[in-house]
Amino acid sequence: MLRLAVLLLLTLGTVGLHPRLAWSADPSVIGHRGIPTHAPEETLATFNACIDLRVGVELDVRRTRDGQLVCLHDPTLDRTTDGKGKLADVSLRDLRKLDAGKKFDPAFAGERVPALEEFFSLLKERKATSLFVAVDLKEPGCEEEVVILAEKYGVLKQLVFIGITIEDEAVRTKLQTASRDHAKTPAACAVLCPSAEKLAVALEDKTASWVYVRFIPTTDEVKKIHDAGKRVFLVGPLVMGNEPANWEKGREAGVDAMLTDFPLECRAGWRVKK
Repeated sequence: MLRLAVLLLLTLGTVGLHPRLAWSADPSVIGHRGIPTHAPEETLATFNACIDLRVGVELDVRRTRDGQLVCLHDPTLDRTTDGKGKLADVSLRDLRKLDAGKKFDPAFAGERVPALEEFFSLLKERKATSLFVAVDLKEPGCEEEVVILAEKYGVLKQLVFIGITIEDEAVRTKLQTASRDHAKTPAACAVLCPSAEKLAVALEDKTASWVYVRFIPTTDEVKKIHDAGKRVFLVGPLVMGNEPANWEKGREAGVDAMLTDFPLECRAGWRVKK
């Protein structure tokens, strides 16, 4: 059976193009929870497709009842699996019995909610060493554990921490302390900048190497961020949907990464414009 990623490549006309060559001057395109319009979110199916297509991944980290870190956006099981109730009330063993694919499409029946370690292991096994990964931490207290786990599989250098990280300096400090204690690579943290008026504050933050912007910055604003030694991560409603005009504005401004539910359409549109 053909891989999902091959089918998507054929559909979007991108076969034969290595992204690092075809889009070398463009921002990294990050798929929100994977490729959510084509595969069940935050499953190994969508993660494998992202690796095949060289699309960045955004994922969420939560804990099960027995303290295991898993990839799931919601605090409940109802929307994406055939289970019910709170994730925090379920052990990893019981979570593995639930189907996380067939609600999206019967073709994906049998997909499971993966443990975070499974995802890190997948990156290592697939040699996806250049894949951009945005890690949305949903709850405090897991900073050191995530860093140690990422370092175990040699993937810490690919991660940018978002979620509660962007608004909590204490979380950013814990991530950086953990990386100094347990890793060879410093943890890359993002700090929130909700509007252009807040940019100066974000630039002064010494715990973040990325600025997480929820507005489309100008070329001059991007230059200020770069001159401060930080990178720009464009997120939010302006680019999350199917927004070709806004994607292009972000690209022209020179942002470094962009988060969207439509990563394939975004990147294919840029290829057409070249």
